[in-house]
Amino acid sequence: MSRSTVKLLTLIFFALISVGFSQAAPPTYHPVKAKLVKPRQGLGNTLNKLKQNEEVRVAYLGGSITAAPGWRVKTTKWLQKAFPQAKIHEIHAAIGGTGSNLGAFRLDHDVLQHHPDLVFIEFAVNDGGRQPESIWESMDGIVRQIWKSNPKADICFVYTFRVNYEKDLRKGECPRAASAMELLADHYGIPSINVALKISELEQQGKLKFTSDKPLAAEIVLFSKDGVHPLDQGHEIYTEVIANAIQQMQPTSKPVNHASKLKQPFVTGHWSDAKMVPLNKSMLSGNWQELPADDILQKRFGGRMGQIWEADKPGSRITFRFRGTQAALYDLLGPDGGQVKITVDGKPHSKLTPRFDSYCTYHRIATLNLAQNLDPDKIHSVTVEIHPEQPDRSPVAFRLKNPEEELKSPKYQGTKIRVGKIMLRGELVP
Repeated sequence: MSRSTVKLLTLIFFALISVGFSQAAPPTYHPVKAKLVKPRQGLGNTLNKLKQNEEVRVAYLGGSITAAPGWRVKTTKWLQKAFPQAKIHEIHAAIGGTGSNLGAFRLDHDVLQHHPDLVFIEFAVNDGGRQPESIWESMDGIVRQIWKSNPKADICFVYTFRVNYEKDLRKGECPRAASAMELLADHYGIPSINVALKISELEQQGKLKFTSDKPLAAEIVLFSKDGVHPLDQGHEIYTEVIANAIQQMQPTSKPVNHASKLKQPFVTGHWSDAKMVPLNKSMLSGNWQELPADDILQKRFGGRMGQIWEADKPGSRITFRFRGTQAALYDLLGPDGGQVKITVDGKPHSKLTPRFDSYCTYHRIATLNLAQNLDPDKIHSVTVEIHPEQPDRSPVAFRLKNPEEELKSPKYQGTKIRVGKIMLRGELVP
């Protein structure tokens, strides 16, 4: 072996070692100390535009706590009052009962197409039952999609309250979902506002009750009826904390281009490739029909889901192929929902999947998971078929005044499946 060859191999060896050492180790979860505000790198781009009296688009991505006309609406009004010469546009991107795992897929349609300058992200309650590693994948995907679309957009995490979160907060720690998000926020320098901590502090001071069936003294705030969704006074507290946090960030926040932060992801399995793909007729067999524009469900949910397809004939199918790691359907649950048989790469799931649950006195947006953690280099086939038997309706009985009679009514009969789009991490294959 020549001296030049040895020298070349030595250089390659040390280059590989250098690359290995430069790669960050996978993150390890641990509880994070709770603070009302962590400014980190602040909201410099947004605040600069506000101070220059420019147009600013503020998106609110979250669940039902954000979907309510509460802190979202109040924060927009506060921003307009604090910066009266600026023009504030609110982007309502919250859907009740959903977490960041759906948020990563719907982000482009609900948020990015509107070109936000600032995105508030509120999923600490709805992500509460997920493992930190799972939260990191979807939240990292959301962050990276935002900055890939616009590296000058600012992001702010907001951690809201639900009963039982006070157990961790009284110890001075964030609950698990918020702790997971804080570790991600540290990595990217994203500011966070912990409105849940304020609720816990006020309760400990005797100034607030999480819930109560009894009348309270005038000076005591009743936070909510259910321990999760704030009443108006609860939303006022949230807004006050957020307003104070923004004011606290003003002196230290500077405009920044976030593009350089994308060089090193927080987790390697981030969902930055999550997307929605519309259904088309070539994927459908059976009695699938497009809901007309004046259909009540199309009017209620079409703004989020696009064109909704409906079928109820047993054996009706959705069939598609894709190359990638994950697939799901963006669909509706409801009192007349059916159940489906899912087959992936020729292997049927062991159980039928109902499109009905214990909340189904009404219709709501949901996710029908089909496959995940698949080989990214292979082409995968998916079939979703309507089963002839309707699912068990008894889980909803406790919500009904006369369940024995009501469950026999037409409202709770049917095998209907309603789908808007395919959720993919990958690409469709004809």
